[in-house]
Amino acid sequence: MYSVLKFGGASIKDVKSIKNVGNILTNYLSKNTVIVFSAMGKVTNMLENVVECYFQKCKDPFKELDKVKEFHNNILDNLFQQNHAVFNSINNLFVEVEWVLEEDPHQSYAYNYDQIVSIGEFLSTEIMSAYLNKIGFINTLIDVRDLIKTDNNHRNAKIDWSETSLAIKSKIKDKTFITQGFIGCTSENFTTTLGREGSDFTASIIASSIDAAEVIIWKDVPGMMNADPKYFKNTKLLKQISYDEAIELAYYGAKVIHPKTIQPLKHKSIPLQIKSFLTPLLTGSKIGSFKTDNQDSCSYIIKENQILISISDSNLSFIVEKHISKIFNLLSRYSVRLNMMQNSAISLSICVDNDKYKVPSLITALQEEFQVYFNEKLILYTIRHYNNDYNDDFLNNKQILLEQRSRHTLQLVVKN
Repeated sequence: MYSVLKFGGASIKDVKSIKNVGNILTNYLSKNTVIVFSAMGKVTNMLENVVECYFQKCKDPFKELDKVKEFHNNILDNLFQQNHAVFNSINNLFVEVEWVLEEDPHQSYAYNYDQIVSIGEFLSTEIMSAYLNKIGFINTLIDVRDLIKTDNNHRNAKIDWSETSLAIKSKIKDKTFITQGFIGCTSENFTTTLGREGSDFTASIIASSIDAAEVIIWKDVPGMMNADPKYFKNTKLLKQISYDEAIELAYYGAKVIHPKTIQPLKHKSIPLQIKSFLTPLLTGSKIGSFKTDNQDSCSYIIKENQILISISDSNLSFIVEKHISKIFNLLSRYSVRLNMMQNSAISLSICVDNDKYKVPSLITALQEEFQVYFNEKLILYTIRHYNNDYNDDFLNNKQILLEQRSRHTLQLVVKN
């Protein structure tokens, strides 16, 4: 049976890190493996800057692309001899981007985003495949667009599970493969992406399609913690997590795993491990068919860059089902996902990620039929399995704008 491994950008951010991944893989005992790589380091952010300059015409996108070239060329120079074929492969990928940049943007921002930003994963896998073959970890590089089929909802494409499963089963056989995370392809052969941090989801899709024995996601943290150590002290490692609890934590914004990752694995009862590439011998966290949900300790999740939108009827009447239906249709039309919602007799308040390309259009559409007020630069705190003793130090000197409690979850929209 296959094992599916996924390495994020932090694990291959420089030459030292790449060699560390090489050591991990050469010591890995599974015969048949699929390895999914994200773009290296902060390359996705760098390519997003290229898209921004290209679409907004605020700066020269070629100069931004030169920064991406320089980053990868430095890595190539330290890993390979100058006559290695990987240099041509990397150069050809950059030529593809330059062809795009030479033309005026002719479709939506999301379309241009997918064509340009996806190149980061192709760059990383060309380099990683070549390097691993060089050190004796023999592998075959496969284009993930031949495996994962999607609709044309750019930046958040939906999987065509039937076509995807058939493609993966027909192509992933009897070898160790390396492929790209985060990326899919439409029936018209246009590149799509699966949402930010979507490489975890890629690993899950592949594992589910081939009934893999396990999935291991390699991170720069020991596993799934009950809070982000950057913001909270005395955090704890969650050693065993049920599928359902992992889905809840990911849904509310836990950054260690992509929200869509767990469900396909749960359906096939495939265990998921989260391990640290810095300490690969440690067990990390394991997600599977466990009964425990770590209810003896609170889990704290932070989502920054939130906007709270309050919506009321222009005629000052009650907010009823027909109003809510219209609002949800607009959320769907502009692909804006709810993080929290609360209604009263005369208003509906929603908290969402403040995406600068989606939310302004949503607000404009809402203002055509409703009175709309909003607050920006907010933080959404979610506490799973809260109790009367939960640590609320993070609320010091902050104003709570919205609070919501259920049996197991407390959510707070907070202004600094």
